[in-house]
Amino acid sequence: MTLRELADLLGCRLEGDGDLQITRVASLESAAPGDVAFFNNPRYAKALAATRASAVIAADDVAVPVAALRTMEPYVAFARALALLHPQALPPVGVHVTAVVEASAVLGPDVSIGPYACVGAGVVIGARTVVRAHVTIGDGAVIGDDCLLHPHVSVRERVTLGHRVVVQDHAVIGSDGFGFAADSTGQMVKIPQVGTVVVGNDVEIGVSTAIDRPPIGSTVIGAGTKIDNLVQIGHGVQLGERVILVSQVGIAGSTTVGAGTILAGQVGVAGHLTLGKGVRVTAQTGIHNSLPDKAFVSGSPAFDNRDWLKASAVFRYLPALRRQVHELQRRLAALEAASPGPDAPDEPAGEALP
Repeated sequence: MTLRELADLLGCRLEGDGDLQITRVASLESAAPGDVAFFNNPRYAKALAATRASAVIAADDVAVPVAALRTMEPYVAFARALALLHPQALPPVGVHVTAVVEASAVLGPDVSIGPYACVGAGVVIGARTVVRAHVTIGDGAVIGDDCLLHPHVSVRERVTLGHRVVVQDHAVIGSDGFGFAADSTGQMVKIPQVGTVVVGNDVEIGVSTAIDRPPIGSTVIGAGTKIDNLVQIGHGVQLGERVILVSQVGIAGSTTVGAGTILAGQVGVAGHLTLGKGVRVTAQTGIHNSLPDKAFVSGSPAFDNRDWLKASAVFRYLPALRRQVHELQRRLAALEAASPGPDAPDEPAGEALP
């Protein structure tokens, strides 16, 4: 398409030759004539100056050596340009000859069911949804319109997915929650997990993520939530809208996470807690207590990020501080031994630092 057409589709202001032909999106470093690149980070100023791209998506205050598509949100425009210039190939509509679809399942118009997929009894699949190879959808599950289930996804029985949900490979939605009760002999009795999982619209679920069902009620994933790879969401968890969970986050059962909260990689959240709206948690933090709206925490156990930054800056100096304290204790003991004084109080010495 022409650069002018691309600008119109992206809602950008065009600077330069609108008749330039654009065929793909590329990085500033690898771009060639016919490519559009984007600039959103001052670290890449040198690459911008040397780019061979035909055009660059950038903010108004950035000097661009080639044609420019001006926008207040370069990264968003970049994402939309990728979707326009590199559309995802979709499989043909219909049910593959090797797929198994129960007779009571209801398939909407233009649905695609891939090789060796299994669709259970009473399943409802919305219009234009793509079910790729080896996907399993349990009895009574409901899948909305325009969803995409990648290979080897398991959507368990009675799970509900909203519209435009993307589930990456090997994710399991509706697996049994980890629930056991110990009897008087210490034997662990499994608690049947007969609840379900409800996933809202426009959710993306990453590779090998597990979302557990509770014994009663529902685990809920709010609309617009984005979940990275290898995330564990325990039974009965309630995620608000537009939550972001980065890789290897683990949330224990019955915890509520407010809308707009971001949990960075390897954050662990204990069960039965409430995290408010707009909470931010840095990587590898351990959360053991509930947090108010807009809290920003780090560390394990978690505490205010600003205090954590100060504490972590001091941490590496602790060995030197320990040596200094030992030296001060030695000097003080020597002074006390040399001149105890006739009126010195008979008090026990303070505990020495280990």
